[in-house]
Amino acid sequence: MLFDSYFIDVLLPLPLERQFTYRITQEESDFLEIGMRVAVPFGKSKIYTGIVYKIHQQEPQIYDAKDIEQILDDTPILTELQLKHWAWISSYYMCALGEVLKAAFPSVFLLESETIVLSNPDFTDHDLLSSDAYLIYEALQRQSQISISQVSKILSKKQVFPTLKTMIAQEAIRLKEEIYEQYQPKMVSYIRLDTAWENKLEELLKFLSRSEKQRTLVLCYFSELAKSKNPLKKKELLQKSGISAAVCKGLEKKGIFEVYELQTDRVSFGEASQQIPTLSTDQSIALENIKTIVEQSDICLFHGVTGSGKTEIYAHLMQQVIDQGQQVLFLVPEIALTTQLIIRLQRFFGDQLSVYHSKYSQNERAEVWNHILKGSAKAKIVLGTRSAILLPFSHLGLIIVDEEHEASYKQYDPAPRYHARDAGIVLAKMHKSKIVLGSATPSLESFYNAKNGKYGLVSLNRRFGQVQMPNIHLVDLKEKHKKKRMTGHFSDTLLTAMKETLEVKEQVILFQNRRGFAPLIACETCGVSPQCPNCDVSLTEHKFKHELRCHYCGYHRAIPLKCDACGSADLSSKGFGTEQIENELLTLFPDHHIGRLDLDTTRGKYGYAKIIEAFQHGEIDILVGTQMLSKGLDFKNVTLVGVLNADNMLNFPDFRAHERSFQMLTQVAGRSGRNKKQGQVLIQTFNPYHQILQQVTTNSYVQMYEEQISDRRNFFYPPHFRMIQLTLKHKDFNLLNEGADWLGKSLKNSFGKHLLGPTSPAVARVRNLYIKKILIKIPPKQSVPDTKAHLQKVQNMFDAIGRFRAIRVNIDVDAY
Repeated sequence: MLFDSYFIDVLLPLPLERQFTYRITQEESDFLEIGMRVAVPFGKSKIYTGIVYKIHQQEPQIYDAKDIEQILDDTPILTELQLKHWAWISSYYMCALGEVLKAAFPSVFLLESETIVLSNPDFTDHDLLSSDAYLIYEALQRQSQISISQVSKILSKKQVFPTLKTMIAQEAIRLKEEIYEQYQPKMVSYIRLDTAWENKLEELLKFLSRSEKQRTLVLCYFSELAKSKNPLKKKELLQKSGISAAVCKGLEKKGIFEVYELQTDRVSFGEASQQIPTLSTDQSIALENIKTIVEQSDICLFHGVTGSGKTEIYAHLMQQVIDQGQQVLFLVPEIALTTQLIIRLQRFFGDQLSVYHSKYSQNERAEVWNHILKGSAKAKIVLGTRSAILLPFSHLGLIIVDEEHEASYKQYDPAPRYHARDAGIVLAKMHKSKIVLGSATPSLESFYNAKNGKYGLVSLNRRFGQVQMPNIHLVDLKEKHKKKRMTGHFSDTLLTAMKETLEVKEQVILFQNRRGFAPLIACETCGVSPQCPNCDVSLTEHKFKHELRCHYCGYHRAIPLKCDACGSADLSSKGFGTEQIENELLTLFPDHHIGRLDLDTTRGKYGYAKIIEAFQHGEIDILVGTQMLSKGLDFKNVTLVGVLNADNMLNFPDFRAHERSFQMLTQVAGRSGRNKKQGQVLIQTFNPYHQILQQVTTNSYVQMYEEQISDRRNFFYPPHFRMIQLTLKHKDFNLLNEGADWLGKSLKNSFGKHLLGPTSPAVARVRNLYIKKILIKIPPKQSVPDTKAHLQKVQNMFDAIGRFRAIRVNIDVDAY
């Protein structure tokens, strides 16, 4: 080894087991730091953005280290503590560190190279070219280089590489890889008077005496400058004056106006407009208890009933932390929840708030990332969904996980399959910060940890302002159908309550946890229903778009006029979704405004905000929706909540079905009567004597917990046992079965009765891939790291068998 050789290990955004080593110069070694981005060649010709993971002088033994292409940053773009947290996620959830990087980074930071086509000036044999090749050659005569995407547009086809390959062989063109920067800061044009004309208004107006429009624009400039001390935006000045940009350009040429650009954030929340509200006695006691507990044990479970004012308590905790110069991470499970929270927190904290979730553009996310990295005043509080746990915090003082029981905190696909709440607890420990887990219906695991002293527990059992908990009644659908008291999917009890509520100008929420018009269409003659060609599921009817759609792969087709199997035109809808309920409501309540909140109506960037704000301002009288409605939303004028069918959730084949049903129904019920008037909740069910539904009506969380925790103990489920699930996928059913049996038998030798499977799930084929699942239960005294190490060893043996190499195996740690 030469002593003047320097190397870096680079983390690439690829599912690779380890980092790759690249050669650098001594100057580059002195400049580079861990966490900087570098462009590196990987594979035959591709160039990727990688992260400097380690700087050293050890040359790799089994391959020649390539040189890096270029350094992309002046300073690190992520922190060493963040890399340490990512390494924990990679190790604990059994995935590659590169997969964590890909999930965490805004894609504008992960520059990939683009293949550029260049012409060969020495090429003269034009007659050899095919018609497609000649079009490419002609385009290259007009411009020096074109990208692959431009070639696709020129030829109006996707498969262009065969043509390019032939042209390379004929030496008509050559290819090169070019890196391009994707992130573009937003620049805003401002305008100011040239220094030569300062304090010379009279002289200036005389100079412009022949140009009326230029005079008007100058006078408007001085008028706006007198009103505001801030710099004037060029666009705003032109709008207010009604003068065209050409007139302004003329003033610039005359040296009167000077235009300059400043970098501006794409999202800004302005100044704080009000103080954090004073807490009630109960809230103040809860706040002091939380402070005491986090000082002692760092983790506090805050069990506060719906409508108890948890957000105001969080606001006081956040204010205390940012006063100490530290950052706060506020996690929420759904983007829908951020809509109301942004409005409330922005009033208290103004521009100290930043928001991070997938409905924001990549450039907006990049700006939030940079603010957090620099510890900017604009990112003292970060409100985000689960991916916000992966951001580059440097002075983290508090993490709040709101609605901590929510399944949305768990990432299922793609890897890393992490749980944001659990990853947050580890992140808080690394930063030596505090963490508060809040919920009206805590997860059994969290409540179990609180009962066993692992977490501190604070309870708040009264609603804010002495508002009473809602009255919850069960409506027996079996009896209503028997007595013919149903109108569509509405019982007479629910319809009467809705009419009474609407008469006094109050609002109604209706909950049905299935989107679309109907789960399936069936032929009345032969009973066949249209199936998805790619998945083992029936197609869901969406009447608004007049189509059948698969909710697993997105396949869609027009609603058929007759049965595909027997040709009968007698087709009918079975079951019902939010769209069908909306249609029925339009008939039943034609004089009222109906809104729908589900995945279909919230596609756009501001989809959630538009519907929630319209409902909040009284523009919608009845809002029907899926589980998006159930989480933390606060509507003062809602006094009635109706659940149209509670049985679907209870009968779901999952060990958490009863716990999740209790949580969902309690949360939905909590949207009712949050102001002064007591709310009413009507739950329609075919089984009103079910223990979970009875516990929901009495708000008996502890009773539900005791029953469920006993069942979990008896049947070896979390929190007593840990779980790891293996999902195997392949398009060949027989090969998948063979591979799953081999893997199952190999693991059975080690795990015995604690291994379940391999079995086919309820939906056994998705996107033309067949699926098999294997479940491993880990007893309390068994070492989890040793279990994972053995599992990894068996998987490596499985991958080494040639015919099984094509089978995709996904490992999901804590698969619940």
